Amino acid sequence: MTESRQPAPPAVGHGHEQSPYVELERGAWSALGQATSAPLTPAEIEELKGLGDELDLDEIEQVYVPLSRLLSLRVAAAGRLHREQEEFLHRRTPPRTPFVIGLAGSVAVGKSTTARVLRQMLARWPEHPNVALVTTDGFLYPNAELERRGLLGRKGFPESYDRKALLKFVIDIKSGKDEVEAPIYSHLIYDVVPDEKLVIRRPDIVIVEGLNVLQPARARDDGRTGLAVSDFFDFSVYVDAAVSDIRNWYVDRFLRLRETAFRDPDSYFSKYAQLGHDAAVDEARRIWDTINGPNLEQNVAPTRGRAHLVLRKDSDHSVRYVRLRKL
Repeated sequence: MTESRQPAPPAVGHGHEQSPYVELERGAWSALGQATSAPLTPAEIEELKGLGDELDLDEIEQVYVPLSRLLSLRVAAAGRLHREQEEFLHRRTPPRTPFVIGLAGSVAVGKSTTARVLRQMLARWPEHPNVALVTTDGFLYPNAELERRGLLGRKGFPESYDRKALLKFVIDIKSGKDEVEAPIYSHLIYDVVPDEKLVIRRPDIVIVEGLNVLQPARARDDGRTGLAVSDFFDFSVYVDAAVSDIRNWYVDRFLRLRETAFRDPDSYFSKYAQLGHDAAVDEARRIWDTINGPNLEQNVAPTRGRAHLVLRKDSDHSVRYVRLRKL
């Protein structure tokens, strides 16, 4: 990515001067990226978008170019603060630890696509070419352990994750370790892949994407409050939409998977491949109403206010406005 010297047009929000957020409609947000070039190609966009997601060049230019520019500014500012703090401490300046971005949102809202797009675009800035993406799915307990704990039907709820392992991973990243490993999850087998790891070596930026990454710290058995994964984020994004839209997107995605991935005999969900259309719709709605919907309402959506930035989507998956926390 490159940025020209001409100033971008001023942002125009909703005038919520008394709010801790600046809210920008799509047009005003889009104007902030006009001085930045090198969007993704149509072929790259097609490769990055998830099943059922609507993503095109307009969305990249109008939403993700300004966002990548803002994040690059935050990374640069963190680097300057790092150098100044080390000078203040009279220490020989060690390498800065990676800039960590947390990205949260519901099942089927498109957060995985957002994470992949941001990874691709942030890596194009010459100041930080090494961008790693880690999904928290790998930190789910294996299915056998979930079944032993009686949690298989609550997969995706906070208690279904190995939170200690996830917290240690993020702490290791922010400690500046040369090499950090993360477990790998397979959506085909619907389980953590044994003995396979994602190895991350001295990244400039790490994006941590998952349902519950913005959860606050829990009280420990001794009554004290522990650490939360989000305590180690430098910036966080929440992908938002109306619950009714997300439910419809989930059903649509389920129907597409019934025609594609579910037909693989190795798929955990191969039993759904033979369902007729109406039966598949009913099953998708049942799963949403008993698992994903309650998880969104009880655990995911309440963390939205903890994000530095919210991308609010319309029913067609396009981002309608952006809410950014003031500094």
